[in-house]
Amino acid sequence: MSEALRELIDIAGRHARGRRTPTAIPRVSIGRSEVTTPPLPGVWGSGILFVLQGAKTVLIGDRALRYNPASYFIYTVDTPTISQIVEASAARPYLAIGFTLDLQAVAALLVEHGPAFRGDDFSTSPVNDELLDALRRMMRLLDRPAEISVLAAMLEREMLFRLLQGPQGGKLRQLARADGHLSRIGKAITWILTHCHQPIRVADLAEIAHMSNAAFYRHFKAATAMSPIQYQKQIRLLEARHLLVAQPGNVAQVAFAVGYESASQFSREYARQFGSPPARDAERLVAGGEAAVEVI
Repeated sequence: MSEALRELIDIAGRHARGRRTPTAIPRVSIGRSEVTTPPLPGVWGSGILFVLQGAKTVLIGDRALRYNPASYFIYTVDTPTISQIVEASAARPYLAIGFTLDLQAVAALLVEHGPAFRGDDFSTSPVNDELLDALRRMMRLLDRPAEISVLAAMLEREMLFRLLQGPQGGKLRQLARADGHLSRIGKAITWILTHCHQPIRVADLAEIAHMSNAAFYRHFKAATAMSPIQYQKQIRLLEARHLLVAQPGNVAQVAFAVGYESASQFSREYARQFGSPPARDAERLVAGGEAAVEVI
C-alpha cells in the first residue's frame, strides 16, 4: 500500500461519522462501514466514487462493477443501482469518498484540454499516483478547514484534470459538452425522473434528446445498461419503496401512485426487485433502520 493511500485511509477514517458523512469540502462525502451489507438499491447521481479500503459490488442494469481498494468509477447520469459491501470489518472498515460532479468546472477545463481516452463505460479503474496525490491533498483540507475556501476549488480542478486524462475521461467530456450524447441522454432521464408515474414512449424521449429513435435507444442503453422502460420500472419501484416506508398503508394505493395500473403486477415486480412482497419488505426496512441505508 502506498503512503498516499495510507494517509487517505487515515483521513477518511477520522472524519467519517456513520455510514455517509457530508464534509466541509463542497460536493465531497465519506462512506464507512465496519460490516458487509446485503444488496441495497439506490440511485447514484452524476459523480465519482473512490473506494479506498474494503470492497464493493454494484449492479447497474445487466452490468456488474467491483470496486477493490484504490479504484474509482464515474457515474454520468442518475443511475439506479444495487450496491453491496462485500469486504469490511472493524479492523479494516470499508472506506470510500464520493464526489458530486461540477459540470461547469469540467466544461471550463475542456476549453484547454485535449482529447481523452474513451475507455469502458462499465469498468472501475485503478487510481493512478497523480490522481491519488491530488485526492490526498484535497482531503487534507479536512484537517485545515480555514483553507477550504481558498484551496478546495483549485484542488478539485486538478483532480478533474487527472480524471479527464484517465481511462474514463471520455465520459466526462461527453457529459460536460452541451451537444454530447450523454448530456442529451441526461435531459431525457430528467424527464423520466419527474414523470416516472406516466407512460413513456421512446419516440418522445428521443425527441427530448434530439436523436433518432435508434440512436437514442443505443446511447441510453450504453449510459445506463438498461432500456428506457427498464429504467422507468426501477425508478418507479424505488419511489414505491420510499412511499411504503414513509407512509405505511395500502399497497394498491402506492402501486397506482407510482404509475402501475395493476396492483398484482406491482407486487410481482416489487418482489422480484427487492426479494419480498411490498408490505413485508416495508416492515423489514422500518425494523432495520439504518441497515437499509445504502453506503456510498
